[in-house]
Amino acid sequence: MSLKIGVPSKGRLMEKTFEWFGARGVTMARTGAEREYSGEIQGVDGAELVLLSAGEIPRELAAGRIHLGVTGSDLVRDKLADWETQVAELSLLGFGHADLIIAVPAAWIDVDSLDDLDAVAAAFRARHGFRLRIATKYHRLVRDYLTANGVADYQLVDSQGATEGTVKNLTAEAIADITSTGETLRANHLKILTGSVVHRSQATLFLSRRAEWGAATQGVLQALAARLGIDAPVM
Repeated sequence: MSLKIGVPSKGRLMEKTFEWFGARGVTMARTGAEREYSGEIQGVDGAELVLLSAGEIPRELAAGRIHLGVTGSDLVRDKLADWETQVAELSLLGFGHADLIIAVPAAWIDVDSLDDLDAVAAAFRARHGFRLRIATKYHRLVRDYLTANGVADYQLVDSQGATEGTVKNLTAEAIADITSTGETLRANHLKILTGSVVHRSQATLFLSRRAEWGAATQGVLQALAARLGIDAPVM
């Protein structure tokens, strides 16, 4: 049985992942046509490349269908309840940096902090009869963060498209989303609340605690870890 490594299937995350492994003597490459999502690994025997979307990788790790996976730390924490019981962080990769933040309309001149958000949410509910809506794709992370910071009287609404546009489109009053430069937020007349960084995300190499770890895959893991210069647990 080969050790399966899940890697983002396209874009900058795939390219940077290939570069990170390649700089450590493990060459990854796509094979076949653009839409075949097949690839190969050279530099360590017994490893198989599995190309997936970054959002699929947490699920595949939790299901044990892949042994290792590269994806954003935000996605693992949001998609997997009690994530540390299902996966382990092997290495932060140093790219794919982005912050999950909470932003409100720039026109809310008196709302700058989470305490201000809590106050305006209570006033909003009293005035409109329903809770202030925060659009996000990261329900678990945002809910836990707001609860820990004592913010109430809000509701999370799911955002499937461009989250920054939900306030302009009147489907939400605030947002919680990933940003790296803040330019898109400013273009949509939104401002980040002070102290509202929910999670600082980056691309991370994760290990599945649910995968089948026989003697063969354990041996490949240790050989790969030695090549990459990282520590790997004995599974």
